[in-house]
Amino acid sequence: MERLLREVWFGTSIMARTGAAALAPLSLITIRESARRRVQIRSLPAPTTPVVVVGNLVVGGAGKTPLAIAISRGLRAHGHQVGLLCSGYRGTHKEACLVPPLADALEHGDEAVLLAQAGCGPVAAGRHRGEAFAMLLRAHPELTVVVSDDGLQHVHLPRTVELAVFDRRGAGNGRPLPAGPLRESLSALAGMDAIVLNGQAMCPAPHPRVFSFQMVAERFVPLTAHHEPIAAADFGRFAAKASVAALAGIGEPERFFDMLRGLGIGAQTLSLPDHARLERTLLDSLRADLVLMTTKDAVKCRHFADSRCWALEVSAEPDPQLISWLAEVLVGYTSA
Repeated sequence: MERLLREVWFGTSIMARTGAAALAPLSLITIRESARRRVQIRSLPAPTTPVVVVGNLVVGGAGKTPLAIAISRGLRAHGHQVGLLCSGYRGTHKEACLVPPLADALEHGDEAVLLAQAGCGPVAAGRHRGEAFAMLLRAHPELTVVVSDDGLQHVHLPRTVELAVFDRRGAGNGRPLPAGPLRESLSALAGMDAIVLNGQAMCPAPHPRVFSFQMVAERFVPLTAHHEPIAAADFGRFAAKASVAALAGIGEPERFFDMLRGLGIGAQTLSLPDHARLERTLLDSLRADLVLMTTKDAVKCRHFADSRCWALEVSAEPDPQLISWLAEVLVGYTSA
């Protein structure tokens, strides 16, 4: 079903257009509900500690987590004390909580653990973003800014700045769910503070403030103690005579596979649903000398990974003007 919907949302075939047209009446529900949510969000009081929401309109990942980490580091360089928020999506822990770096990804969610391990500041996760935000500030009153990984559509999260992130998929067919991939209509972009484009993505709508960021492959890190990390540029030589399998449970797995190809690494690829749970049996079924994955997948299988498993660490490099602009905006809210 997921593959079929993605073909409808991002495909250009007659079947895709026909499927989108058939689902269009149901999109009216999304349009109505998202408009109601947007009114609620605009009526929220301004937060006493500013909140930067790094989100997207398109279902699935667009590079929000690496960008949220990069923004947090950039704001720290400007003197801010930064905290981070996320939903803990797909984690079994439902209530708002603080997330330590060694947290279990199955309990807290993969993105929450990635944020905590980044070391940019304390992390709180919760389905109810408002409760997680309040908990984070109670535990860390010294914070001068909070960066939220996703949350554009969360009606209980007050915000100071809204950033809408798009990758090379753009807005797909431009329709709201379920006829298209949009959580709310593209018209909502007019009320957001900036659009941020991943790589060479095209801007889906006119906007007065557009920034970009690049994803950079840093190094491959083994999931066991059998090897030392290897620089991404050198890993192709290490893997030259090995059979390689690569898996990715992210919003657009091909983005990861393309990065591997760009590093000169040929691999048998396995696309998984975003945030897919990994099992030992899946790894055992991969007949390859090396198994490569994203860090988002790696945090879910560290307890049972074998010596074949490596994770590619990547970083987002945002346009410096994005960080400078955010720092200028936040001067009016804090003394940083």
